[in-house]
Amino acid sequence: MEMNSKQLLILYATQTGNALDVAERIAREAERRACSVVIRSTHEYDASSLPAEDTVIFVVSTTGQGDTPDSMKVFWRFLLQRNLGSHWLEGVHYAVFGLGDSGYQKYNFVAKKLDKRLSDLGATAVIDRGLGDDQHPSGYEAALDPWMSSLWSGLNEIKPDFFPEGPDFLVPIEELIGQPKFQVTYHNIDNMDTQLSTTTDFKYLQMQIGRARSMSSGKVPHEKSKPDAFLKMVKNFPLTKASHEKDVRHFEFEFVSQVIQYEVGDILEVLPSQNPAAVDSFIQRCNLDPESFITVHPREMENHLLDNNLTALDVPIKLRTFVELTMDVASASPRRYFFEARSFWFNYMYPFGKFVINVMSFFATAEHEKERLQYFASPEGRDDLYQYNQKERRTVLEVLEDFPSVQMPFEWLVQLVPPLKNRAFSISSSPLAHPNQVHLTVDVVSWTTPFKRKKWGLCSTWLASLVPEQRIYIPVWFHKGLLPPPPPSLPLILIGPGTGCAPFRGFVEERAVQSQSSTVAPTLFFFGCRNKHNDFLYRDLWLSHSQNDGVLSEAKGGGFYAAFSRDQPQKVYVQHKMQEQSQRIWNLLGEGAAIYVAGSSTKMPSDVMVALEEIISKESGAPRESATRWLRSLEKAGKYHVEAWS
Repeated sequence: MEMNSKQLLILYATQTGNALDVAERIAREAERRACSVVIRSTHEYDASSLPAEDTVIFVVSTTGQGDTPDSMKVFWRFLLQRNLGSHWLEGVHYAVFGLGDSGYQKYNFVAKKLDKRLSDLGATAVIDRGLGDDQHPSGYEAALDPWMSSLWSGLNEIKPDFFPEGPDFLVPIEELIGQPKFQVTYHNIDNMDTQLSTTTDFKYLQMQIGRARSMSSGKVPHEKSKPDAFLKMVKNFPLTKASHEKDVRHFEFEFVSQVIQYEVGDILEVLPSQNPAAVDSFIQRCNLDPESFITVHPREMENHLLDNNLTALDVPIKLRTFVELTMDVASASPRRYFFEARSFWFNYMYPFGKFVINVMSFFATAEHEKERLQYFASPEGRDDLYQYNQKERRTVLEVLEDFPSVQMPFEWLVQLVPPLKNRAFSISSSPLAHPNQVHLTVDVVSWTTPFKRKKWGLCSTWLASLVPEQRIYIPVWFHKGLLPPPPPSLPLILIGPGTGCAPFRGFVEERAVQSQSSTVAPTLFFFGCRNKHNDFLYRDLWLSHSQNDGVLSEAKGGGFYAAFSRDQPQKVYVQHKMQEQSQRIWNLLGEGAAIYVAGSSTKMPSDVMVALEEIISKESGAPRESATRWLRSLEKAGKYHVEAWS
């Protein structure tokens, strides 16, 4: 049988790695059907080549409030060019699968607008777009499985040569496993790291983190491997009462390396430290040598002469350090890929050369474990796997301990263990008010699983455990957020319930400093929490600025309004307080005010939007539809900003 020359192109745009997971899963299923596949990130694909393609599958995630992932921004700007006519993609077939969260207002917005733009440029959809929802009980896979079934049928109808044996033919699962995507090379080096392992030389620490994370299988192309700076904690105190169900902390940090100039509204990313005992347990469970020196690189680079021509990124690192800095062994749940992982490899003896095997079951020596893992990897076992894994938030270490006969080579673990990800927080300080410092407002995450197991968030719990005397150096990265810093002359309407108040603490502090030397525009701030006496975050700060001609005082045209949802029989939220101040909001909008919203993504942003529509309609006398259009024009003008998180 001849090798099929027609290739299916899969382009993905990911921010955190989910879209890549889906793209690889689609590729695996296509290859099982003897279809040749090429996968590319949108950041490395030349968009001008699209008209020459036959069929393209797009897998795209939506970030923030309807934003494209960073890796897609250049690609998307190219597609938006006006000189691309309605026939530019004529003859090109496509399909789009999106990943989003229906808790956000602009659910799967990127997939929707990409689908429309491709159609406008003349491309033909193979099937309707698929929309994966993180809120679904089975996650995005609930939509992905049926969408893929339709995709194979649709492709076979228009391009049957993709599937020489038909879309229902599957390359048989053989008891043979292919090679993992990553090569681990072990080096004979004595104590390379020990000479500097206890030093406070931040250049070395930065280099060590950089080289470990540059070798990580979870490296996202647009991310910087080396941290921007190192911080040390100088204050750590609770903002909520000890009796309250939530533990919200105020953290203050100082720069101990170079000082990074940031602005209010910026984001701080923190690389969390894993529990050393958990790292040791993982290494022991997997029979690894923590003291060995390794380099990790994609397998296609395996002929690279590592020992003779090492680059800066090829410098060997201790295995334990690599695990500690790049592999999330005791916090993140393994993805379905961990259970169903399959590898495809080419062999001249086999025309399609794609053999598929469940990696965990392949390495399981106990028959009952092998059977259970194969069931989890099957379509019939999808829901049970979701209950066992995602719902219970089992970690990689817990899963490996549940299947003690599984002994996977380290190369497979590097590929399959979820990467240790930076955690992003809204900065809650102003550099004008706190030079050389960064403040965070953090909810220490904890929850109970359906089987009554207590779980804790990795980063927030670690930060809460730190005390200033420890002098732990925290690697951080600074990024622009979705809340641009406002000029002093711009009137503001801020809505930030719960920890959504974090960025606005920085806004208010900055305006207080600016007001000492110049006039600042009025600021209205709507805050919300459960109880006045339990979780009224930064109570004294807000009240002090709302009195004595402070920047939130009515004397300065501003105002501070707090909603306590559980202090009375009827729940009161920020949108109710906004309704009470509808005239003041309308007057400030008339003066050109910008609206900033921050907090939980679940319902709050949409409830606030509805309240604003009602306020504008009521105060202007215009129909509700006009109020909606008015708010959309405000958003397009860069005066309506939302930063929400789940």
